[in-house]
Amino acid sequence: MAQLYRAQIRKKEKLSTKRCSLCRNINGAMLAYHKGMKIKRSIIYTTLTIFFGFLFAVGLCFHALSLPVAASQNSGMRIVIDAGHGGIDGGVSGINTGTRESDLNLTIAFLVKDRLTDMGFSVTMTRTTDNGLYGTTAAGFKKRDLEKRRQICEAAKPLCMVSIHQNFFPSSASRGGQVFYAKSNEHGKSLAESVQTELNSLYAEQGVKGRKSASADYYLLSTPVPSLIVECGFLSNPKDEALLISSVFQAKLANAIVCGVLSGLENLSAV
Repeated sequence: MAQLYRAQIRKKEKLSTKRCSLCRNINGAMLAYHKGMKIKRSIIYTTLTIFFGFLFAVGLCFHALSLPVAASQNSGMRIVIDAGHGGIDGGVSGINTGTRESDLNLTIAFLVKDRLTDMGFSVTMTRTTDNGLYGTTAAGFKKRDLEKRRQICEAAKPLCMVSIHQNFFPSSASRGGQVFYAKSNEHGKSLAESVQTELNSLYAEQGVKGRKSASADYYLLSTPVPSLIVECGFLSNPKDEALLISSVFQAKLANAIVCGVLSGLENLSAV
C-alpha cells in the first residue's frame, strides 16, 4: 500500500506540471487540422504520441483517486501541520545564504498541507503567517509559543501532528532528514519510521546515507496523538542548504512527508 501512495503522489505531481503543455500541443494540432494545414508525417506522429500520452496520464489520475485514501472516504480525517518557530524566533539559519529556518518551515508546511488537502484530509495549520504564537515578546515567549501549538493540536483532535523543522549541527558534515517521536508513544514511533523511510529514499538520490528515526523529550511531542518533529535537512551543510532552499526539492520533501504519513496511518489502521 505504501508503494501505491508513493506512486499516486508522484504521478499527480507529474500531471500537474505537464498537463498545460500537453493541452496546448493537442489544441494546436486540432486547430491546424481544422484550418486545413498540411502537417508532415513526423509532426502527426509526434502530436498523436503526445495526445495518447495525455489520455494515459489522465487515466492514471482517475486510478489514483480510486485508491483507499480517497477524498470521499477521508473527509472527516484531520491532521495538524505545525511550521516550527516564527516571528522573533527564526530558528537556525543557512550557513551560506542565512535563510531563516522559520521561513523554510512555513513554505514546506504549506506544501504538505496542500497535498493532504488534495487527498481529502482536513488540515489544521498552527501558523499561516510569519508571526509566532507567543502573543508578546515578554520573558517566557518560547514556552507560550509551544503551549499554544499544543493547545491547537489538542483542540483539533487530529489523527496525528507533524511539526516541520530544519536541523543544524556544529559539524558541517552532517546531512539528511531525521524524524523524532515521543518515546512513550508506540503509534508515534511507527509513524516516524514510515516518514523516515521516505526521507531516506529522497536523500539517497543525493548519495546521502540514511538516518534512523529517534525518540526525543520535546514538549511538542507530548500530545495525546502521535506527533512527529520532522527535521528536513541540515542548514549547517552547504549541500543540504542548497537543496532545502530549492522549490523543486521542497516539493519532493513535501511528497516524501505526505507519503510517509499516509503509509504510516495505513499501517496503524491495520493494527
